[in-house]
Amino acid sequence: MTRTATVFFCILALCAAASAQWLNGAGATFPNPIYQKWFTEYGAAHPGVRINYQSLGSGAGIRQLMAGTIDFGASDAPMTDEQLAKCPVKILHIPTALGAVVPSYNLPGVTQELRFTPELLSAIFLGKITRWKDAAIAEANPGVALPDLPILVVHRSDASGSTYVFTDYLSKVSPEWSAKVGRNMSVKWPVGPGGKGNEGVAGMIRQIEGSIGYIELVYAVQNHISHGLVRNMKGNFVRASKESITAAAPSTNIPDDYRFSITNPEDKEAYPIAGFTWLLVPQQSKDAAKGKVLHDFLIWMLRDGEREVAALTYVPLPDAMIKKLQAAVETVH
Repeated sequence: MTRTATVFFCILALCAAASAQWLNGAGATFPNPIYQKWFTEYGAAHPGVRINYQSLGSGAGIRQLMAGTIDFGASDAPMTDEQLAKCPVKILHIPTALGAVVPSYNLPGVTQELRFTPELLSAIFLGKITRWKDAAIAEANPGVALPDLPILVVHRSDASGSTYVFTDYLSKVSPEWSAKVGRNMSVKWPVGPGGKGNEGVAGMIRQIEGSIGYIELVYAVQNHISHGLVRNMKGNFVRASKESITAAAPSTNIPDDYRFSITNPEDKEAYPIAGFTWLLVPQQSKDAAKGKVLHDFLIWMLRDGEREVAALTYVPLPDAMIKKLQAAVETVH
């Protein structure tokens, strides 16, 4: 190819990029791996579209959406009535996948999966149990040679949907936690240092022996971090998996706005610290062209994208929910 032809094709590529319809989004770190895959694939199949997503945490995504600086947000915690009221347009919660928050730890020499009761998790994160050889941990894990190490609790430093899911669960199972800390995307942690994003907490756990924190299952799996079973409402110790997360999802009584919690469900097979993640989408975009791109992408996501979530350790939406969501997506413009 001649130098002139090379320059010509470079100019064409630059012009195509300049004329592409860009969408900018930000928010939750939990769905970032699947969102990056989706947005890249969708852009490749639709050359006139570019979707940029910044994995900044659910709180940051909600704040930027409310400020009108992004075209869509993403969160693992539903927006509050107060937050929705401050948005200039109606915001739809579009569930995209299910996932689990898992207690993850770094204990050298321990190869067995540890078991955690609700009481143990509450006491550890309240700072009441401070060593791994504590009798309460040993009782829940008979036969495990626990190291005599201090426990270092690691938590999120940013406003986080993962924090919301984890503290929502602890608030349901522990009156003391509910009274002293409560549920929110940001809470006043009794003990331990914070890390930014699921990535930051996962990195701290990997580096610090004796540490424990909470991260989304996909980050534990991808980073080869040990994570434990959790005793559910029916008294069963359950491992986070596609089956146990699916068992936590309701099949009926889903609210029309899709804002709901599924932590600590009654199903005997359910993993108890599970939740949905949502795209936060303006029902009517300021720019009609962007509204059309959002609409078309959401249709593609429900039809094609959902088929890919399991490969990245997420759980796809129930079929009944997908059918119901299709009607909601048709209102996006």
